[in-house]
Amino acid sequence: MERIVVVTGASRGIGREVVRQFAAAGDTVLQTARGATPAEAGAVLMRLDVADPASIAAFAEEVGGRYARVDVLVNNAAIHWDTWERASTADLTVVREALETNLLGAWGLTLALLPALRKSRHGRIVNVSSEGGSLASMGGGTPAYSVSKAGLNALTLMLADELRSDRILVNSICPGWVDTDMGGPGGRPVAEGAAGILWAANLPDGGPTGGFFRDGRRLPW
Repeated sequence: MERIVVVTGASRGIGREVVRQFAAAGDTVLQTARGATPAEAGAVLMRLDVADPASIAAFAEEVGGRYARVDVLVNNAAIHWDTWERASTADLTVVREALETNLLGAWGLTLALLPALRKSRHGRIVNVSSEGGSLASMGGGTPAYSVSKAGLNALTLMLADELRSDRILVNSICPGWVDTDMGGPGGRPVAEGAAGILWAANLPDGGPTGGFFRDGRRLPW
């Protein structure tokens, strides 16, 4: 069945590759970005700034008017891989900016699209996280990014529990270190990082929910 898929932060990198793979599979993909960017072949380009509540509201209204439902939401938009920061000396302005996009942006968009997701028979929410947000392995450094991703993981657990009765599966996915503008050179190919996100979106009914995965294997919270 052709699905309606929303991918945030899809102007480049992992998000754009996720859009490409969904479109290649025949899904209707809403490729979102904050500004002007080339549309991926087969995708519908739409403007969205997840850090702006007004932008989220306008996007959700447009989606609701054009499509009968949303089947998959990929919360990929993220900022501030703050390798220059330490928690003990952090610039809290940077931390707040990261939280606004990486956590609250994903949260706000999810709330706005929940009515459309509930209309799907196979709803999936994929939160693109990072092992940097794992409390089991967290150390010093990148405080804004790591704390925001830890919060996103907590949101995954809560939403998975609350949306179980709606048959919506919610999981966090770590794509690993990927060779992108944010990740830097030397990482795995972007197609490999995107594959785990597609895996979570393609889970069968009755598949895992409320989990943290990389390449289909569980990670410690």
